[in-house]
Parts: sequence; C-alpha cells; structure tokens
Amino acid sequence: MYICIEKIRIRINLRLIKRKKKMVKVCIYARVSTKGQDYERQLEELRRYASQMEYDVVREFSEKISGAKKVEEREALLDLLDYVSAHPVDKVLIYECSRLSRRAVDFLSVIETLTAQRVSVYIHQNGLETLSPNGAPNPIAQLVLGVLAQFNSMERSLIRSRMESGYNHFRSLGGKVGRKAGYRKSEQQMMSEYQAEVKLIRKGLSLRNVQAITHTSVNTLRKLKAMMSY
Repeated sequence: MYICIEKIRIRINLRLIKRKKKMVKVCIYARVSTKGQDYERQLEELRRYASQMEYDVVREFSEKISGAKKVEEREALLDLLDYVSAHPVDKVLIYECSRLSRRAVDFLSVIETLTAQRVSVYIHQNGLETLSPNGAPNPIAQLVLGVLAQFNSMERSLIRSRMESGYNHFRSLGGKVGRKAGYRKSEQQMMSEYQAEVKLIRKGLSLRNVQAITHTSVNTLRKLKAMMSY
C-alpha cells in the first residue's frame, strides 16, 4: 500500500515539474514560390516537430512568393521579423534554407538579425539550429553560414569588378561618372526611392534592423526617419 502511494506521489511531482518547466516559444515560417504550390506540407511537418519537442507555437507565418525577392518585398517575412522584435520568441522553425530566402545575402541578414535578438533558427531538413542551448552561435551553423557568406562575398567582388571595368571604359571615352555638382535629392525623391525602407521604419523596426535587411546606410535611414517626423 505504501509503495503504491509513493509511486502516485512521484508521478504527481513529475507532472508538476513538467508544468513548471519553461515552455519554448516558437514561430513557424513557410513559403512556396507560386500560387499553384501549397505550403501546408511544410506547416504540418513543422507543427509535428514542435509537438514532439513540446514547443509552444505562438504564431505561424506563410506566403506564396519567389524566394529570389528581396526581404522588403516579402510581407509575411517582414511580419515575422516585426513580431519577433516585439514579443518573446525563442526559435523560428523553417523547413529548409531556401524557404527563408534564395538570396544568400538576405538569408544571412535575416539570420544575423534574429541572432542579435537571441532567436534561434531551426532548419528542419538539416536538423540544424543557429544557436546552441546556451544562446551562443552554433559552430556548425557558423560553418555552413560562413560558406554561404564566402559565396556571397565572391559574387559581390565579381559585380564590383565588372562595374569598375565598365566605369573605367566609360571614363576612357570621356564620360563622367557620379552625380552632377551641387545635385541633391528632394525629400519627395528620397521617400519615393526608399519606399521599402520607409515602410519598415513605420512598422517600428530599429534602424539597425532595417539596415541589416535592406543594406541601406544608417545615415540615409536617419534622414528618412527625420523626414517622416515632420
């Protein structure tokens, strides 16, 4: 009799401990490229994984848009970043890397933005997390992202080299590169040219986060924010 009571007591204590355990709050993000495709399979697999890990899924974000589009053109992804910056979230679950972005530079920027907020990205297909349990960057993830960064750096170098070659050829023919002397953009031109940045600022994202997403200089973003405050 005493043994049975003791077993029941232990079970109750274990349940209480489990309830007191801090639930890991996660967001799920899914994307497909065309309207004819369906992201439900991604959502189902990520929901199943979250259930197995006993995570608390606080929000789901999904969209049908090309992964080659820039971050500022991805409404659901922007909503995800906005939500994470305003609410306590521990992880973002995605099915595979290209779901976040097919543009290496944007993929890395989003990862960096989330890492700065101590939010880990779990990539289901690879079983990879960008942060370790203690909140530090995952060395394996760093290696993978480092390879992507190298490819991106090479791509940028090639583009810069081609542009410089084109400029030099244009100059050799007597052409001039750059703005005309005394030229300055009007506020209307600035607001029109940087519509995506203005939208992100209005959403309440910090200038550093907007800079990480759009790669627009912080000085330019400060000018835009000042214009918006008039």
